[in-house]
Amino acid sequence: MQSMAAGKSARRISAAEAAALVSSGDWLDYGVGFNQPDAFDRALAARAAELRDVTIRNCLSMRPRAILEADPQGRSFRCFNWHFSGYDRRMHDAGLCHYIPCNLGEIPDYYRRFVDRLDIAVIRTSPMDAQGWFNYGPLNLWHPAVVERAATVIIEESPHIPPVHGPQARLHRSEVDYVIAGDDAALPELPNAVATDVDRAVARLIAAEIEDGACLQVGIGGMPNAVTTLLLDSGVKDLGIHTEMLNDGLAELYRAGRVSGARKAFDQDLVTYSFALGSQALYDTVRDNPDFICRPVDETNLPDIIARNDRVVAINNTTQIDLQGQASSESDGHRHISGTGGQLQFVRGAYASNGGKSFICLASTYERNGVRKSRIAVELTPGNIVTTPRSDMMIVVTEYGMVNLKGKSVPERAEALIGLAHPDYRESLEREAREKGLLRRRYV
Repeated sequence: MQSMAAGKSARRISAAEAAALVSSGDWLDYGVGFNQPDAFDRALAARAAELRDVTIRNCLSMRPRAILEADPQGRSFRCFNWHFSGYDRRMHDAGLCHYIPCNLGEIPDYYRRFVDRLDIAVIRTSPMDAQGWFNYGPLNLWHPAVVERAATVIIEESPHIPPVHGPQARLHRSEVDYVIAGDDAALPELPNAVATDVDRAVARLIAAEIEDGACLQVGIGGMPNAVTTLLLDSGVKDLGIHTEMLNDGLAELYRAGRVSGARKAFDQDLVTYSFALGSQALYDTVRDNPDFICRPVDETNLPDIIARNDRVVAINNTTQIDLQGQASSESDGHRHISGTGGQLQFVRGAYASNGGKSFICLASTYERNGVRKSRIAVELTPGNIVTTPRSDMMIVVTEYGMVNLKGKSVPERAEALIGLAHPDYRESLEREAREKGLLRRRYV
């Protein structure tokens, strides 16, 4: 629990007064997702003409940021971002937002050890309770570390942020300099991707590998969500959840009685997560629910913590994989799409878990501008970022099957991955792989 030492006043001021505290050249932090401030953001945007070179660290913007909309030339404001949403990606394309390479679970440590300057942190929370506590709601992540480092802490209250359980899910008024009133806008929701036939085919293969008592981590996207849907219809029971992101599929498993957490060693009997994004039903499920514990991301994502639980099953998407097993999950060439997130850390944590399994899943093809291409390639698209290295890759799954790459040589990997590709591309992949020496020589 954070210190409640005296020294801060938590004085109530207006959003305009809070924005007036910002000077040119300042470094601000906006937090993550719906913890990013809206009233303050609009008030700061109104000062665009009088400010220069104000830098904001943020992550997963779920609404347009007024500061960027008011300053399309980027003279006054710029954002450095830990993980892109669709909006952040568009701002990156416009040159207004730049990615910070990271493993998500390490970010609290970055703030404590490597972030040189943090002048003002502005974080949206639930209203202060009678005992003087604000609650971050179901997006804990690195907010406690931000509050530790910030010279000035401003809280923007929102009546819609649901209080949640967790030893660092709240902060006391003694840690806060100023409080401003937020608006009455409902929390933004993250639409669930509609599962395709390919998603369901991949999900069936993965779901068949999940046993009673397994401890789940599920990433974002149609394929992982399809797995949780299939588990609802299976006989699997006594599941645990230890995940970075809590999504609607995992919450539905909990509501259906399939999740007990009884076989977990870390946070036994509890659903462990660092942030929840999804529907209002998800937010209602975690609201003041003692079955859920919302922890900072360095308590969910570090591989040694993940591996404390047995039979961890990590399920994550990728967008491209080469014939040696390198997965690129965050970029399209030099264009950044999302972020490393927790993928690599959960791949490593699941592998280290007793009986654990890490699944990286992808559709075998994609279509762009009417042209279909293979997601399994001899080599990654130039500029693509390697999210999961070949040395860490465990099980790869497409709609055509799955293969465990651990212990396999380069030729064995290439053969196995060609077998997971769409049949239309297997011959060309094999031919090119032989030309590049990735497959064993044929003797006649």
